[in-house]
Amino acid sequence: MSGPLNGVRVVDLTTMLSGPCAAQTLAEMGADVIKVETPEGDNLRNIGASRSGDMGPMHLHANRGKRSIVLDLKTDNGRDAFLALAKTADVLICNVRIKAMQRLRLSYEDMKTVNPSLIYVNIVGFGSGGPYSDRPAYDDLIQAAVGIPSLGALARRWRQIRADRGGGPCDRHECRKRRAWRALSPAQDRRRTIH
Repeated sequence: MSGPLNGVRVVDLTTMLSGPCAAQTLAEMGADVIKVETPEGDNLRNIGASRSGDMGPMHLHANRGKRSIVLDLKTDNGRDAFLALAKTADVLICNVRIKAMQRLRLSYEDMKTVNPSLIYVNIVGFGSGGPYSDRPAYDDLIQAAVGIPSLGALARRWRQIRADRGGGPCDRHECRKRRAWRALSPAQDRRRTIH
């Protein structure tokens, strides 16, 4: 696919929705996006009705325009294959908790030794520091943590108040755009500098 990111390679180590959608935005703009999945596959594969059982509509939507590979990053062979792929990449986008990436020896510091020019985008739900930084973070968990569901109850209770409950694809898509731009800006700047 041609576009402003034609020639940019993105390794997509994300699951569920926000990360895959961010990487998919880069694919729509012409980047060569390679999704890396575990042997079990992305959990998003099983959400929604599917003819084959492992290709649900949300998975197909969030991963269109990408190539894919299955690697078990917990094995030496899988990790070595991933590192070889990362050496050829401009961007690595992941949404794996920071401590988990450290256990896999794929942290930012580890990846900089493999590919010093790699743009490393890690989408973590509760930030990189603080008491919740190593907790898993799905959209529903974050909404519950900040009280968004209660806004819906409040709106039903007092009809004159119309609360924007958030929590749907709109919030996720806004985050998707911001994460994609975080990867896009340095990638484009590098291309202008090199060429």
